[in-house]
Amino acid sequence: MSSQNRLNKAYKAAQRISFTNEDKFILFSDCHRGDSSFADDFANNRNIYFHALNHYYKEDFSYIELGDGDELWENMFFKDIFEANKNVYLLLQQFFNTKRLHMIYGNHDMVYRNENIIKKNLSHYFDQRKGEKVPLFPNIKYHEALVLINKDNHNQELFLTHGHQADFMNYVGWKINRFLVRVLWKPLQVWGIKDPTSPAKNYIELIKVEENIKEWIANNNNKITITGHTHRPRFPSPIENALHYFNDGSCVHPRSITGIEIVNGTIALIKWFIDTKEDGTLQIVKEVLEGPCRLEDYKS
Repeated sequence: MSSQNRLNKAYKAAQRISFTNEDKFILFSDCHRGDSSFADDFANNRNIYFHALNHYYKEDFSYIELGDGDELWENMFFKDIFEANKNVYLLLQQFFNTKRLHMIYGNHDMVYRNENIIKKNLSHYFDQRKGEKVPLFPNIKYHEALVLINKDNHNQELFLTHGHQADFMNYVGWKINRFLVRVLWKPLQVWGIKDPTSPAKNYIELIKVEENIKEWIANNNNKITITGHTHRPRFPSPIENALHYFNDGSCVHPRSITGIEIVNGTIALIKWFIDTKEDGTLQIVKEVLEGPCRLEDYKS
């Protein structure tokens, strides 16, 4: 099956979610939440991510995670990831309990295609204070893709998926890459050796993945498509007649995280990072990198 057929399959099977210009979404991907070891790329940005996510919860956003949330290639056991990031998961639980959590799996958490693994990992956790299992995300669903449908803009569609469908070895051959990462590259990562299986660290592979996604967009009436996977933020201008290919970046950039906000019928690329005040104290701030642009200006 070609990358075009894989993307077609994901689009056709995607859950459809209607929204209006009153709704607010924050899209993050590629958190790669790990176990706080030396190979854990998320650990450096955990506080930034938690602060940003807490802001969005208080501001009544819905959270959509575009895959590779949990680093299940380097780590065999979810409980190690949960224990290292318990505050994050309990905050995500608040989104879940208010029906504002939508999860997409990527290649690094591809095992979440299996409902039994989801149930085993995510339904409950052991509360040491109570000495018993308590609910975490009971009956949570993970999707290969979602389609947001804007009821205030002639049912305009936004296709959301991780993007690994455009990457043969990270979709079809993901188990091989998982083996290489878990056995070989995780130990070497401690010494600064980059993982060649990742398009985020392999420029030639990155360009190939982007071209495959753009080909699909061109063949589907320039449908707004938002992915992660490559870790490279992308934000097309609505006035330059470009292909409507968006990428939210990742949460493992050096000292920052990037994402996409959809608010009041607009879309924007944003960054959260640690900045220094004049008095030398540190603060976590948000910067708008691109946009906001009106969704209605992205014509098919």
